[in-house]
Amino acid sequence: MTRMRNRSQTIWFAAAVLLFATAPVLIAMAPNEATMGLVAKIFYFHVPAWFVMFAAVFVCGIASAVYLFTERARADRLAVSAAELAVLFGLMGLTTGPLWGRVSWGVWWQWDVRLTTALILELTFIAYLLLRRYGGPGSEKLSAGLALFGMANVPFVYVSVNFWRTIHPETTVVPTLEMPMAGPFWWCVAAYFALFLVMLDGRRRLEEQRAAVDRLRLAYDDD
Repeated sequence: MTRMRNRSQTIWFAAAVLLFATAPVLIAMAPNEATMGLVAKIFYFHVPAWFVMFAAVFVCGIASAVYLFTERARADRLAVSAAELAVLFGLMGLTTGPLWGRVSWGVWWQWDVRLTTALILELTFIAYLLLRRYGGPGSEKLSAGLALFGMANVPFVYVSVNFWRTIHPETTVVPTLEMPMAGPFWWCVAAYFALFLVMLDGRRRLEEQRAAVDRLRLAYDDD
């Protein structure tokens, strides 16, 4: 079983390396956007980062729900691993967004509904990690509830631009991409997801090893 896991990890890592190594070539070959020009190519990094952030939030939320109802430690370890990646990829999205917005909107940040709710979602999972680190006994279940709250906010963050006036593009942009841009975009999405799977599996394994060390420490103290 361990050998199969290692092989799977190697395959996903090789896929991530191949996808990321090829992505810059495809992005360079893609045409520039008509109004924003070259800077619009941040889109190939910005949007996939948010896609993966949302996926990490859902993994964390679902694993947290399983932990709340079954108290399975493995589900809790998966949840905290996904939460860390949600914060990481969310930070990537919040960093690349202002770089793009400064050129297209003329400002680094605008307190519109999409940007504000995305920031709240990021802060929710930062709070999750802080609660896990400093909350003391029982913080696992409290943070699991917080993860469920964050997961419930993802659909609202995504569709908010379709219902409120905002300077952020609507959700119709990605489905209507033409092939010269759609190909590199979905390639980048695949690269980000491959990286996410590699990092999630590695982080989960680290959490399992940490739990095993804690069990050994407790057994040693009892002796």
